[in-house]
Amino acid sequence: MNAIDTRLTTAAARSVYGSVRLGYALIDSPRLAEWKRFGAEGIGMALTDSEPDALAFRTDAHARRLIVRRRPQEDIALGLEIADAGALDTILARLAGRGVRVEEIGGAEAALRGVERLWRFLGPKAMALELFTEAKRAADPAKTLGHGFVTGERGMGHVAITTLKYDATIAFWREIFDARISDFIEDRIGGVNLRFTFLRVNPRHHSIAVAATRGVAMDPFATKIQHMEMQVPTLDDVSDAYRRCRALGFKIMMAVGQHPNDRDVSFYAMSPSGFYFEVGWASQADEDIEAAPQATYQGVSLWGHKPQDQTLGDKLGQMRNAVASLFRNEYAPY
Repeated sequence: MNAIDTRLTTAAARSVYGSVRLGYALIDSPRLAEWKRFGAEGIGMALTDSEPDALAFRTDAHARRLIVRRRPQEDIALGLEIADAGALDTILARLAGRGVRVEEIGGAEAALRGVERLWRFLGPKAMALELFTEAKRAADPAKTLGHGFVTGERGMGHVAITTLKYDATIAFWREIFDARISDFIEDRIGGVNLRFTFLRVNPRHHSIAVAATRGVAMDPFATKIQHMEMQVPTLDDVSDAYRRCRALGFKIMMAVGQHPNDRDVSFYAMSPSGFYFEVGWASQADEDIEAAPQATYQGVSLWGHKPQDQTLGDKLGQMRNAVASLFRNEYAPY
């Protein structure tokens, strides 16, 4: 083994748990006007930049947390904030060891995301994952609606991914990012048996949730994520965002309810890009998660979360997506 191989092997052996958090989301969409209303007036983020071909929203001191770029096709990339250069080297070494191609990007592309530079590669479902260590900060407080958003060391929120390659997707997050399993949920939704694994990479209960059908692998969602969540500090913030989204005419896909594992009280609105957007308030501290057992819960909700504005067309669309997914070879990075 030569010196370079030795360095990569040593770097890859370090744990990066606690050094990773969801930093930003970059959404490609032709629907900028809808996103402007949804993000600022509905969810309550602070609109910090509005140009003909790009929007940028803040939730905290970061200059940009959610960016919407005008493109003809819907897509999403997730920016993962890495705490330091050592943790970044570890992750890059692991990707190199698995033959995953990584591109380093700076200049205008990095500035669009509110970072100095980033390292981009394709993760599960061919979703772009972008690593960065330095986020640009704003000098003034974010002018959000309500009491703001819960971020800090937990990052900007979480995402849920439905997949045809359940085990491989979980292995990816565990092997590359040292993700730990928080718990599991089993449920039967719309006549389909589903399983969920909740993965944490920092004190947040989960930053990534992975869902799949039991038996025949199908994916009823055409989008690369099933939903994105942002957490708010008070229950009033949930109810206020719910009322705003209703008043603006955005579809509520799941009404207010509570999850059994993270105890989030939340609702799900349909975003302009077709994935669900969850706004939630947690009734328990994430710090307790390290001592909690890896329980399996029956049902995604203790109460509520009933379909509200879902139409027959929505359900038929999910059925069509599920059938189409039977003939699709989903991308996995290794």
